[in-house]
Amino acid sequence: MIFSSKTIVSNSDMIKNYKACREKAEVYGKLFILKNNQPDAVLFSINEYERLSEIIEYYETLDEDEAIKFIESIPRNGVQRRYDNE
Repeated sequence: MIFSSKTIVSNSDMIKNYKACREKAEVYGKLFILKNNQPDAVLFSINEYERLSEIIEYYETLDEDEAIKFIESIPRNGVQRRYDNE
């Protein structure tokens, strides 16, 4: 996953500045929250949450063979979405 430092906030910054962090999540789709310099949580915008929910709901309708093919079709490297307000 490729992401910008603009999408990383500390846990304490999230607590102190929730509104600003929420607005940042709207711009970038998601924010990565660190606690003690380690990944702790992700704050999704509602649009990103809905997008991911649709993918999950589709995946849950697949039988085992279709699910395996779906997972195998996901690129592991190469073109990935950038999270830096392109």
